[in-house]
Amino acid sequence: HMAKLITAAERITRARALIQKARDLPVPTDGGKYNLSYLAQVKDYLRQARDLVKFIPLTAGASVEIKGEAKKVLAEADQANQEILH
Repeated sequence: HMAKLITAAERITRARALIQKARDLPVPTDGGKYNLSYLAQVKDYLRQARDLVKFIPLTAGASVEIKGEAKKVLAEADQANQEILH
């Protein structure tokens, strides 16, 4: 039984949800933003988001619009990283 291939649009939707999850993580009272498990969780969500979309801009079959959205998601992940962790 093969895993269902998810579409580029679905990947973008999932990636945006992961970025939002990273933003919504409560900052721990113990250590704040420097709490290691918090940092690891934020970075993990953002890595998963990037991994979902990073190859879309290189995919021959993807539309220009979808490629543009994928690039935007990568920028949003970087921006979230800056805002959350700095």
